[in-house]
Amino acid sequence: MSPHSLTPGSVRSAAEVNEQIRALWMRAGGSLSAQERAEYELLVVEWAAAIQSDVIEAA
Repeated sequence: MSPHSLTPGSVRSAAEVNEQIRALWMRAGGSLSAQERAEYELLVVEWAAAIQSDVIEAA
């Protein structure tokens, strides 16, 4: 996934983003390049937002 492939305002579930994070680590073999690290950081931010959204909806 390219950092540019995220559509502003698009919302994926935390589970979907988590799966993408896991796939990234598997492809990278446990050691991220600079580009993969940037992708990982974007995914973590998206995952955190999805978790927060899930918590707000549950309340």
